[in-house]
Amino acid sequence: MSNLSLTLARGSFRDLKKNFYFVKYSVGVQRISRSSIRLGPGTFGGWSSSSHSKSKGKSGRVIRERSMAMSTAGDSGGGGVQERGEFRVFENVDELSTSLADYVAELSEAAVKERGAFAVVLSGGSLISLLGKLTEAPYSKTVDWAEWHVFWVDERVVAKNHPDSNYKLAKDGLISKVPIIPGHVYSINDSLSAENAAEDYAFGLRQLVKTRIVDVAKITDCPKFDLILLGMGPDGHIASLFPNHPLINEKEEWVAFITDSPKPPPERITFTLPVINSAANVAVVVTGAGKAETLKKVFGEELPHGSLPAQMVSPIDGNLVWFADKEAASKVVGHS
Repeated sequence: MSNLSLTLARGSFRDLKKNFYFVKYSVGVQRISRSSIRLGPGTFGGWSSSSHSKSKGKSGRVIRERSMAMSTAGDSGGGGVQERGEFRVFENVDELSTSLADYVAELSEAAVKERGAFAVVLSGGSLISLLGKLTEAPYSKTVDWAEWHVFWVDERVVAKNHPDSNYKLAKDGLISKVPIIPGHVYSINDSLSAENAAEDYAFGLRQLVKTRIVDVAKITDCPKFDLILLGMGPDGHIASLFPNHPLINEKEEWVAFITDSPKPPPERITFTLPVINSAANVAVVVTGAGKAETLKKVFGEELPHGSLPAQMVSPIDGNLVWFADKEAASKVVGHS
């Protein structure tokens, strides 16, 4: 392990304001219990961790705010209607991207001041391009990139230079353009099978939790990431958790593997719902008219268990924010 000195984040992001629509929803929340954690051995290939001392913000001018209680069916696990989180709607993708950068930068600043590190989890797809503003001024100069620790919520089991690799996507679009320390980038060991890669990633993550580079959730004993950034597929999948797939019900493993993904490539590893819902902050970013119907369902009545994974995102002791452009939000009740 290497010992790296830590510096506090510099700069403030509270003055970087962009207009957004802000709609609050309340729906039932499903609690996920966790009786035990099974972690397999592994080499944690390519990972390095640092010893360090333990040491949110909202951006934009509110144009409209509305509160609604969404009726739900079934057991919410929390004794009734729970706060769903914030739903921010933007005129276009450019405004969304700027506000998303502001949001991430503020959380980074707060985490570094509080813990001495910012543990952030990325997704693939269009999310990386939407984070592109972070590579530009002022963020490129004011974010304390040296204290970022970057993870992936899911990864395709392919070579790191393969076009399907989420690591390659993030490296090309973000990581290579800002001064993140290479040893703070935690990619999978791409020489392993899907099962062994998942075990290896979980083993390495466990070591980082022990050193508190990644915090621990007191309620679940899962890793408590400072921020998990999610996209949502047209079918409502998040990470590599697909509708009605058995992995939706996984409660013991932190990292699971899949060899029959309905979306290619078939072999992947993924964080499970208990880990996602143990984060301090979760942001789900959705753009485009092609996802409007699915987003409408997410904020509608509770659907049968497992049929819409995005509806199951509900931090147990954290904050949830949805970022959507007007096209994606066009069918959400209460938007227009």
